[in-house]
Amino acid sequence: MSDTSSTPTPSPAAASYQSTEEMVAAQAANEADALAQAQAELATLQAKSADLADQYLRAKAEAENARRRADDEISKARKFAVESFAESLLPVADSLEAGLTIKDASPEQIREGAEATLRQLLAALERNKVIAIAPPAGTKFDPHQHQAISMVPADQEANTVVSVLQKGYSIADRILRPALVTVAAPK
Repeated sequence: MSDTSSTPTPSPAAASYQSTEEMVAAQAANEADALAQAQAELATLQAKSADLADQYLRAKAEAENARRRADDEISKARKFAVESFAESLLPVADSLEAGLTIKDASPEQIREGAEATLRQLLAALERNKVIAIAPPAGTKFDPHQHQAISMVPADQEANTVVSVLQKGYSIADRILRPALVTVAAPK
């Protein structure tokens, strides 16, 4: 048997410390370093959070401004949508007023003035994309553009236009008023 005493061997971490006070001081220093590191990380994250909050508020304000500008544009567009149309009708009104000021006009002069004014009106409508719908006789009846007033016996194919009672009008492929027509009855 050997005569060696059984003294515990110190662990390598504990071996570097001379006393308990040194060990406590080292732990406190490690904790202080960790606390300082956590505080620095917290400050960085708080700065990022404030920056993101600022960016959010700016983006929200910009979106609100864009919405308000768009609403203003829509309001102005609605308010002044007929402005160019009205401008193109002013010469027609001028012609009608000028025709009414003539006291001793002959029927031929009145007719010529009315025809000239009608040409002005049709030109103004055409400039503003208002197109007349006046199908010639024999055209297939289209319920999207025509309104049948009556069916009449005729020497043409059934469901075709016989005559136009009143022109229709469309604007930009949208029907303002369908043409009033008579349609050929089936034989």
